[in-house]
Amino acid sequence: MENISTVSNKIKLDFKDSKYATGRRKSSVAKVWVKKGSGNIFVNGKKMKDYFKRPVHQIIVTRPLEISNVSTSFDVKCNVKGGGLSGQAGAIILGISRALISHDQSLKKSLKKDKLTTRDSRSVERKKYGHRKARRSFQFSKR
Repeated sequence: MENISTVSNKIKLDFKDSKYATGRRKSSVAKVWVKKGSGNIFVNGKKMKDYFKRPVHQIIVTRPLEISNVSTSFDVKCNVKGGGLSGQAGAIILGISRALISHDQSLKKSLKKDKLTTRDSRSVERKKYGHRKARRSFQFSKR
């Protein structure tokens, strides 16, 4: 039997002289590095458009760069773990915003106005005993 190994298409990136920040959302954690560049965004070693297939997530991730008008002057590298794609996109937003602010303090005002510098603390409500879900009860039967 022939041994076939799959070659991962991860891209090696050089991110020396970059600013680092962490973003969190729901149960996702994103490590983000930002440096001067040409506007490329890499998530977990893949291009952002290959990682986030849905256009909604792509728009969400690029929002901090477009609000601060630096979408073509910074390269972004993210490692993100946990949660689903929406939570991961939200974590990347916060990470990019924090890293941009540490790179250039003058961007803070525009990012803060659109509430991109605060962590979204909403998470899933826990299930209670005697209930089917967090608030949904079991079906009531008279007879």
